[in-house]
Amino acid sequence: MSTSPHADGTAGPVSGAAPADAAPGIPAPTAAGEDAPAGGTAPAAGPVPSDLGTGLKQRHLTMIALGGVIGAGLFVGSGAGIAAAGPGIVLAYAVSGLLVMLVMRMLGEMSAAHPASGSFSVHAERALGPWAGLTSGWMYWTLLGVAIAAEAIGASQIVTGWLPGTESWMWVLLFMAVFCATNLAAVGNFGEAEFWFAGLKVVAITAFLVLGLLAVLGLLPGTDSPGTANLTGGGDGFLPHGSDGLLVGLLASVFAYGGLENVTIAAAESENPRRGVARAVRTAMYRIAIFYVGSMVVVVALIPWDDPAVKSGPYAAALDHLGIPAAGQVMNVVVLVALLSAMNANIYGASRMAYSLVARGQGPRFLGRLTHRVPRRAVVATCSFGFAAVLLSYRWPDTLFQWLLNMVGAAILVVWAFTAAAQLRTRRRLEREAPELLTVRMWAYPYLTWAALAAMGGILVLMLREPDSRTQLLTTAGLTAALSLVGLVRQHRRRGTRMT
Repeated sequence: MSTSPHADGTAGPVSGAAPADAAPGIPAPTAAGEDAPAGGTAPAAGPVPSDLGTGLKQRHLTMIALGGVIGAGLFVGSGAGIAAAGPGIVLAYAVSGLLVMLVMRMLGEMSAAHPASGSFSVHAERALGPWAGLTSGWMYWTLLGVAIAAEAIGASQIVTGWLPGTESWMWVLLFMAVFCATNLAAVGNFGEAEFWFAGLKVVAITAFLVLGLLAVLGLLPGTDSPGTANLTGGGDGFLPHGSDGLLVGLLASVFAYGGLENVTIAAAESENPRRGVARAVRTAMYRIAIFYVGSMVVVVALIPWDDPAVKSGPYAAALDHLGIPAAGQVMNVVVLVALLSAMNANIYGASRMAYSLVARGQGPRFLGRLTHRVPRRAVVATCSFGFAAVLLSYRWPDTLFQWLLNMVGAAILVVWAFTAAAQLRTRRRLEREAPELLTVRMWAYPYLTWAALAAMGGILVLMLREPDSRTQLLTTAGLTAALSLVGLVRQHRRRGTRMT
């Protein structure tokens, strides 16, 4: 389904038109939403048409890419990983960061060739069939919706800590309204808001890294260099809890990297999609190395891994150790910014994914209506799902909301697996039929792609060893199976309709 403008500035469905994510030369879905058969069709050169806006500038994409790797999971969630793995958390973040770099390179290769607001969902559909696009796309939409709820709750708890006379639900409602309004406006508004949010996060973590590095080297006035004492676990070794602790830290670090995918979704609404996504993906390596691995080195080098303050907030603990005034409140401000930035980006990413799915006949048609080139109904639906999840957290925090959290616990691994499988098939097609589109290439293809798939399989096996992660894995598997079944049934019916 595509759209055409109406007199009131909105856009409505036009039967038989090409979907927003279809490339020239690729048969488009019919009015009934029929997609290309499994295995896809030949890739074609030329720009990818889209009914969405193109208001994102290169500076927006750059900061979205930078900010996407700096989230509350890094500032707060890394504490549990350090408590489990000790100084070995550096190794855990390095290993999982390598996996993420491989996934981003695969995604960058496909997105640079065929920019699309549906990103990996579109690539999975073209390479593996409509069922794969539906499964990975709605899986990601659900993941982001639950994440929006969790981020809103976390942000409200910080503010109520500052203003104890206020209610948490009031702040959740305010945050939801503000960022829903931001995303209902032109895409440039989202880009500008995320530009400044990401800028604040980059400044904060850069300042932390500079101060921490000076302290580690003994160059910060009033501090003595800790040397390598803390890196050896204070006598307990680099891995104080052995391989089991490293595995827990590895699982914690893998899920801290979620959000990087949004830059390939945003690139489709930029002035030059192919150049934008290529540049963002090419800089992923140093961003991961500096912001994630670098900050973990600084934290575990500065303070003992078993310091009780580390688990609740490793960055605040490190700043306290350096004697930074009001370190805890400074980090609360940074974490609040990180949470609000993530909310903004996730509402955007989820709404564009939903719009892309509907444009390909993979969702409720009413969500595909555009107003001034913005999928406002998809934005409202995303915010509504997130707010409903917040209400569940207040009414049934240990049952329904926990079930939602478990349901998406391993969703990012499912998305990554679809991405890797799609890249294996897409690369062969591109090399054979449109090699000029390979402006970004996966390293050592196909060996590193297979290695990444093996690593994902290994992580899933590791999740079975831990009771909490086992529950998440099994619940996510149930959602994946349900979506796949729906996708396969729809695909079978469409083939049957075409044959008759």
